[in-house]
Formats: sequence, structure tokens, C-alpha cells
Amino acid sequence: MRLVIAKCSVDYVGRLSAHLPPAVRLLMVKADGSVSVHADDRAYKPLNWMSPPCKLREAPGVWKVVNKAGEELRITLEEIFQDTSYDLGVDPGLVKDGVEAHLQELLAAHPDRLGEGYTLVRREFMTAIGPVDLLCRDASGGAIAVEVKRRAGIDAVEQLTRYLELLNRDPLLTPVGGVLAAQAIAPQARTLAEDRGIRCVVVDYDTLRGRESDDLRLF
Repeated sequence: MRLVIAKCSVDYVGRLSAHLPPAVRLLMVKADGSVSVHADDRAYKPLNWMSPPCKLREAPGVWKVVNKAGEELRITLEEIFQDTSYDLGVDPGLVKDGVEAHLQELLAAHPDRLGEGYTLVRREFMTAIGPVDLLCRDASGGAIAVEVKRRAGIDAVEQLTRYLELLNRDPLLTPVGGVLAAQAIAPQARTLAEDRGIRCVVVDYDTLRGRESDDLRLF
């Protein structure tokens, strides 16, 4: 990545024309060929940019960035204050924490968080219409189908309802109860679930992982 701080003006010539008068700005040139112009505000959003594939042609006092459509980002440099390049290497990409697969794994290891005396029968219990996230037994031995979501809406209730209708046709399992487990459950989803006899459980992901919550507490 190349970072240049310079006093410059910018003109975009293409389907639309745009002009930025002279000012001190950050010019960012990435390894993928993209060039963007930033001010010291507006968060991450650039003032103007050219996405790859494009070519940067440098001449004294002028940068011309041209894409395959022939559009041009012309940067006129009046004064350069800093010009630095860094090799950032290959980025591994974003790894999301707290996704449904993680929640499912943690609840499978701690089924008692879903209800007292709960035990796990199987993760991803297959049915004709797809896998139920968790199949558990409650303290009395009854079968419980558990749908795990990060944020549960009405769609999650409908999905679990379909699983329950199918599972309750199995004489080896019926009667099958339902639990909707999520980090957050929409009020409408909770109302619908309770109307259908489905129990709602709000899961604290940090507690499941054995971490203290960052929320401020009096005690």
C-alpha cells in the first residue's frame, strides 16, 4: 500500500465530471490497483476514487488513473508532504465471532443453559426439510428441538414450527417441544413463539465462552 499526503486538486472525467479544488489530502494506492482520495473527515468514505482494473500513470506534478472504460481520475500535485509505501502481505480476511455455528457449538457443549436437566442427543439432527440445530432431551426425557440464531425474527419461529410439525409425526420422538435460542429475539417473534408453545431463551455469548461481559454492573 502506498500513502501520499499532498496538496492537490482532483478532476474526474467520465460519465460524470467532478472537480475538487486544491487542498491537503491523503492519496491511497492499493496493491489491487485502486486509487482513492481522502479528506480528514467523512470516516472511511473517499472523496473520489477509481476501482480496479485501472492503470496509474505518473508524470511530474500529475497522476492520471485510467480504467478500462477510458474514464480518468486526474490528480494535480502542488506539493507532496509524505510518500510512503508498506507491504501489508496477504490479509486472512474477517473472522466473525458469535455467529450461529459458534452459538450452536457452545450450546451443544452446555445444553443445561437451555433448560434445567437438558442433555444433548445430536447436533444437526437431519429431517426431510433440513437439519434441526440441536435435538435435546429435557429432565423428564422429552424430545426438544432447538433452533439457534444470533438474532431471531418471525422467520426463525416459522422455521422451527415446520421442524416441529414434521418431528411430531415420528412416533419415536413425539411429543416434541421447541426452544428458540438467540442472542436477541424480536418482540413479535417472541409473541408468535409463545403463542405456538415454543419457549424462548436469550443466550449470552460471552458467558457461554466463559468471558465476563463488558456491560457495566452495580454488583
